[in-house]
Order: sequence, then structure tokens, then C-alpha cells
Amino acid sequence: MTYRTRFAPSPTGYLHLGHAYAALTAFEAARQAGGECLLRIEDIDRTRCRSEYETGVYEDLRGLGLGWPQPVLRQSDHLADYEAALETLRARGLVYACYKTRKELAQAAQGAPQEGDAVAENGPAEREPSWRLSLAAAREALCAKWDRLGFVENGHGPDGETGPQTARPEVNGDVVLGRKDIGVAYHLAVVIDDARQGITHIHRGHDLFAATHTQVLLQGLLGLPTPVYRHHALLLDDQGRRLAKRKDSKSLRDYRHEGMDAEAIRALIAATPKA
Repeated sequence: MTYRTRFAPSPTGYLHLGHAYAALTAFEAARQAGGECLLRIEDIDRTRCRSEYETGVYEDLRGLGLGWPQPVLRQSDHLADYEAALETLRARGLVYACYKTRKELAQAAQGAPQEGDAVAENGPAEREPSWRLSLAAAREALCAKWDRLGFVENGHGPDGETGPQTARPEVNGDVVLGRKDIGVAYHLAVVIDDARQGITHIHRGHDLFAATHTQVLLQGLLGLPTPVYRHHALLLDDQGRRLAKRKDSKSLRDYRHEGMDAEAIRALIAATPKA
């Protein structure tokens, strides 16, 4: 089987050093394994994604000396496939309509919402619902298979996790799979794309380790293969915070405009604290 991984940024801002580290990690792993690393543009959030940021992704990766197979998969070209998967889950009774906003759930201290938390005080008629995965229905649908859901961590997770892992989707609760603002949500789209593209290994940051539990469950419900996962440390700024677009972390394009080439950026990444 061909070793195939992917780098899958969302074009909601310009890439920073943390993205470069993630991309270089994935591309280098594919090179060492004699496989390939695909580029995927995760642009389902049409409220935040912009064409100039997508163009920036291509420019930044080429600036790092990276290339990738064509064509590039763009999630916005496959919305009908995600909706079909969501409809399948609806027909099987595996999702339910939720009328509460994130703010309302947070105010009720419901970080991992359950099905009984779904109705807002002003009633369903006032709002369009989002669609949440029902862990209770999923457990019933999978029966004995529930306790056998798992994945292989071929690295070290945020708490040192390595080797075979038991999936614990309850840590995330009943996650949103269909959003009223953008349609299908991240968890569902990503498992469909990984299966569509034949991804065998996934390299990504520690911040997405918990998401793996939910995604493995969705793979089990939809009969999709489970890749091998390898989560890596995150780059930190001078205040010990992880780099992030929303924190206005310095972009790769800014470094390039300052005259830094690929070798200099790689050296900077190597010298940047990680956790």
C-alpha cells in the first residue's frame, strides 16, 4: 500500500511558522516512506475563507521548496458529498437537531453537550438547527464494535500517548456535524476526504489529538478506513502560547518579504520552542 499523507490548511488567513512546521513534517514523512503528501484546501467555511489566502497557501508552500500532486482537492467542490453523508446519518437516526448556540451551551457549562441539552429556551420554531452526532445512538448502532473502536498513534500525543489507542468519543460529547451557517462541519468532511483520497497516515498537531476520537467513531459508523495517526508538538511564541492565525502570529509571507529563504525559515522553525 502506498504511504499517503496530506497537509490540509484552511484558507482563513495567511500561513505562519506553525503551518510551515506541520507541512514540512508531513512532506518529510512521505519522502522518507517513499510515498506522497497531498495538498488539500479545507475551505468549507465560506464565511471566513478567502481566495487570497488560498493563493497564499500555494505561494508559501512553494517558498518552502515543496511540491504536491495535482489536482488539489478543494472541499468547496464536494459539498454535495458531505451533505449526502450527513443525510445518511440523519436517516439512520445518528444525528439530532440542536437549537442551542455555542454561547448558550458554554454558559450552561456544557463543554461536551449531550442530547438532552439541545433545545433553546425560546423554542425550536425560532431558529434553524445545527445537527449533532448522537453518541447514544452511535453506541447502539455499533453494539459490541463500540468497545473495539481505536487507532494507532505512531508518535506521541499531548500526554505521551503512543501505540494502539482506544477511541473515547465521549470526551467531545455530541459534536456538531451539520452547521446552519456553513453546512457540513469539519469532523464529517475530513473523514470523507481522507477516505476519498486514500490517506494512510495523518500528521498533525497535538491540538487535534482529541478530534481523532470523534473521527474514528465516524469512520466506524460510515464504514471508512482508519489511518495511522501521528500528532506532533506545536510551535510557541515568546510568551509560551501556540502560534495561531487569530493571535496575528507573524506570517510566512512576512518572513519572505524580509528576505528569508526556505533554508532560513527551516532554521527558524528548528530554533522555535515547541510543546
